[in-house]
Amino acid sequence: MDTLLVHCLSMAKRPCCSSLDLAINPGSRVSKLDQMDRLLESFIVLSDSSTLSLDLSFDRLLESRACDSDQNDMIERALRLGSVLLEAGKRAARKRASVHNAVVWALPPDLTIKVFSLLDTQSVCYAAATCSLFYKCAIDPLCYANIDLTAVVPKVNNAVVSTMIQRAGKALQSLKLGIVPGPTASAGSSQPLVYTIRNSADASGFSWNDKRSRQGKESSFLTRSCLISLIGDSGGPGALLRRLHLYNIERMDNTALCAALSACPSLVDLEIVGLHVELRQTLESVGKNCQLIERLFFESSKTGRDDSLKLPTCSYLVNNCPRLSSLALRGFKLHDYKARVLVKGFRRLKYVDFSTSYSITGAFLRNLGGSASGNLLEALILRDCMHLKELEVARFFTAVLAGDFKLLRHLDISNREGLASEGDWYNRCYNSSVIPVKQLLEERPDFCLLAEFPSEGSFIEIDQMIGSDVSSDISLSSQLSSHTSDVSLFMSSSESSYSSDQGSGNEDGRDASFVIYEESSDEVDFLVV
Repeated sequence: MDTLLVHCLSMAKRPCCSSLDLAINPGSRVSKLDQMDRLLESFIVLSDSSTLSLDLSFDRLLESRACDSDQNDMIERALRLGSVLLEAGKRAARKRASVHNAVVWALPPDLTIKVFSLLDTQSVCYAAATCSLFYKCAIDPLCYANIDLTAVVPKVNNAVVSTMIQRAGKALQSLKLGIVPGPTASAGSSQPLVYTIRNSADASGFSWNDKRSRQGKESSFLTRSCLISLIGDSGGPGALLRRLHLYNIERMDNTALCAALSACPSLVDLEIVGLHVELRQTLESVGKNCQLIERLFFESSKTGRDDSLKLPTCSYLVNNCPRLSSLALRGFKLHDYKARVLVKGFRRLKYVDFSTSYSITGAFLRNLGGSASGNLLEALILRDCMHLKELEVARFFTAVLAGDFKLLRHLDISNREGLASEGDWYNRCYNSSVIPVKQLLEERPDFCLLAEFPSEGSFIEIDQMIGSDVSSDISLSSQLSSHTSDVSLFMSSSESSYSSDQGSGNEDGRDASFVIYEESSDEVDFLVV
């Protein structure tokens, strides 16, 4: 045993054969390898009872060395030899497991790729790190057609985003990035579809400063260049992108966003929440580059401060994006005449959300019901519009009762500070007697109306709102979803119809056990997020 151990330790540092030996005797390499094979086999075939003898043998060899440097050298060689054997064993186990998995895995590669393409991005990453078989399937571009790297806390950086986009290539269909708020109760989502008057502190279900507090505690790893991989010469990954959702990427600016939009001519769904970008420049870029757009959701990062939108930009957007059917502009200084141009101009518009818009009074709805746009409107959200007037709401209800807005099924006029009175918006209305609510619900029993007001006022003056960072960033808790979920945000489960807009078997009876292991970093170059 001692002789065998000495031979192994001496071979741990000595090369199998030198170039001189190989030149003189070409067969010397073969003999050296055979010798190493026999030596390694002698160690491996040692019985369990011999392991104690091996330990004692090493101690004896170590004590036989006279000087301390020789003992250290022997210890280092023993550690090196053990490490080499351990890694060789792990590598062989992974290789055999991959071969085993390829034999027993019931699905062919094309179906496996199809299954992986239905998983979320993080699950695909975990699957790819499982074994070489899954890794080869998980790097297919189809598995990255719909990339979702959103999270409650930052998890990814620009390099991860770039890797995912490059793997998707021209198969990229959807991209979602950024920091999303945690789950919150949707206001009115579980309430009966009746006219309600409640205290907003009890009924709102959201925190006005949720996004501000979250952004103050968490800084995203994404920067303004996180979308640079979408841009390419003559048809980069962004050329066929259909859906782009960006949430609370604080370092994103107008130049970077507009450059990304210019590379996405096929975009039909754009959602922007909490980015420090200007409304006017963004809408101009959309009108210029994304003329197939059908859904536009834009929530300001600084509620009540962005007054950049001009009338020519509204007209430009209307003329260049005729397919738009869902429009949400939240938290901007949107005046009635601009809102009217937008709502009346888009001939396919079904869903409108101007929540927390600072300047809207509701006058834009006058005489709109008889137009083509008004007849198609299905949902109108005017939640927490500070200047929304009681009289304008009453006129709108009268128009609905008169037969206008025939397709309208959902209306939200809830306001945490009540409606503004005619002539003096400082005087707030919390329980209106001029709005024919009861009559409307009797004549339109399928109508979903939300009108949640506080029991008494706690109105914040305009100067206080603009001057305070905390107050100015009032925003609804964003529901990061498609047009369907936006409409159903304030609906009960009973009205969900409004938002219309086992394993494979082993046939050949083979052993179906599947070996799972964590792929080593040197063999799987994959980013697990």
